[in-house]
Amino acid sequence: MADAPDAAMNQPAGYVPPRVWTWDQPSGGAFANINRPVGGATHDRNLPVGDHPIQLYSMGTPNGVKVTILLEELLAAGHSGAEYDAWMIEIGKGDQFGSGFVAVNPNSKIPAMVDRSIDPPVNLFESGSMMLYLAEKFGAFLPTEVHARAATVNWLMWQMGSAPFVGGGFGHFFAYAPFKIEYAINRYAMETKRQLHVLDTQLATNEYVAGGAYTIADMAVWPWYGSIAREAYGAQEFLGVDEYKNLMRWVEQVGAREAVKRGRMVNRTFGSPETQLRERHSARDFEINREDMVEARGGERV
Repeated sequence: MADAPDAAMNQPAGYVPPRVWTWDQPSGGAFANINRPVGGATHDRNLPVGDHPIQLYSMGTPNGVKVTILLEELLAAGHSGAEYDAWMIEIGKGDQFGSGFVAVNPNSKIPAMVDRSIDPPVNLFESGSMMLYLAEKFGAFLPTEVHARAATVNWLMWQMGSAPFVGGGFGHFFAYAPFKIEYAINRYAMETKRQLHVLDTQLATNEYVAGGAYTIADMAVWPWYGSIAREAYGAQEFLGVDEYKNLMRWVEQVGAREAVKRGRMVNRTFGSPETQLRERHSARDFEINREDMVEARGGERV
């Protein structure tokens, strides 16, 4: 049998995994205060309900932005039934562990959505599930021709499976871990760059991710990989994003859409105040309740 690895080389030096893992210390790094090895609610809290058929409980992370982009695109395309209320779920404060949220999403991850146009209401969790549900409900942004539909769903599922390596892998170890680990950063930087190359190659011969039409695949992929290209983790130079010319062309093209601009503002808690719309209950909120306007009124939303 081969010799066991030298524990002195481990991080921390001398660490050896126990036979059975136990939760006996904080995980460290950003978000350590909300990490735990069990599911379920930690406190009682009902979810608010607004006036519209669709109630979204979210935060402006890439997974949340996917859904708000689609809702804004549906409204822009004339689907009035897609009108929605977007409520803030502050994950850093543990809102996702409230009893009302857990009743909609047992996995306690944003976004969660309830369609109240149906009796009884439909609960939805996992952003990819919401994208398919909304596209099918309104017959929009999901081709019906079998090959085009398959391509769209392929790329939607690619994003769902690939992005955790970018956020939970590269982003965590590059930006959020309590100290830098060369092995971990190199491992996930390699995978992130592989994914960027996959997208760049696809976009070399296609205007949009799944082909010649703008679909839910673009809306799902753009918040993650557009963010990597523009701002996420302060890692653009580190990852050499400018070398992916086709990807950068698509990032700018999709980012210029008015519905995308609106969608990425909803439930946003970072960036300059004029890019943030903490809650969205009507299209008018973009004109009167941006965070810069709320701050100028001393915190009042109107």
